[in-house]
Amino acid sequence: MSVLIVIPARFASTRYPGKPLVALKGATGVSKTLIERSWDAAMAVQGVDRVVVATDDDRIKDVAEGFGAEVVMTDEGCRNGTERCADVLERITDRFDIVINLQGDAPLTPAWFVEDLIAGLRENDWAQVATPVLRTDGKALNGFLEDRRAGRVGGTTAVFGAEGRALYFSKEVIPFVGKNYADNDETPIFHHVGVYAYRPKALNAYMSWPIGKAETLEGLEQLRFLENGEPMLCVTVEARGKQFWELNNPEDVPRIEAMMKQMGSG
Repeated sequence: MSVLIVIPARFASTRYPGKPLVALKGATGVSKTLIERSWDAAMAVQGVDRVVVATDDDRIKDVAEGFGAEVVMTDEGCRNGTERCADVLERITDRFDIVINLQGDAPLTPAWFVEDLIAGLRENDWAQVATPVLRTDGKALNGFLEDRRAGRVGGTTAVFGAEGRALYFSKEVIPFVGKNYADNDETPIFHHVGVYAYRPKALNAYMSWPIGKAETLEGLEQLRFLENGEPMLCVTVEARGKQFWELNNPEDVPRIEAMMKQMGSG
């Protein structure tokens, strides 16, 4: 199955304008923009046929092409990364069996997260979309709860049923747990990692559906699939000692830099 990775990158982020061009300092002291670190993460994935940055902003285009990325300019009307991936498919001539949305704010995404998604779609014919989930430990869960108490958007959580079928995603911490966890405790909360693998048919269908109520309330693009009955597969992935965090707010920059330093990531 042929695989395309798309890295959607938008300059006019509501919470953090210009986010793709924010510099992140790695363990070696070298600073790279968020979009370059996301590109590096995509290039580390095995079994991929093509990688592109998808943007509507010339500033991002110039920076991305400056470090050697292929850029596809997309419509300014794209409201999220999924719509931008669908737009890329309309603009390129190559056809692919699987399209990966590796969002441009997740530079710590391990390659095996994406590789496990590809395998998940190959092994589960019923699934039209796949996305990774990571069981949290107490430290991660307490971080989510701290963010919510402070009014910050932290990690998204996922609830899924038999065969990994997605039931719901939320920026709140779900399901409810009425106890405290120590940092090293295993918890029943799963962190949704914002990466997606789509079959092209699902992407085409997505563009035909209106934005639903849950998607509007949560601000989570993947809920449009669930609201329209499109089956999604949650693939449980393993951290293997790696830390993971998305860059959602300016406060996340030092957190991600500290993680890169601790993991020895350049």
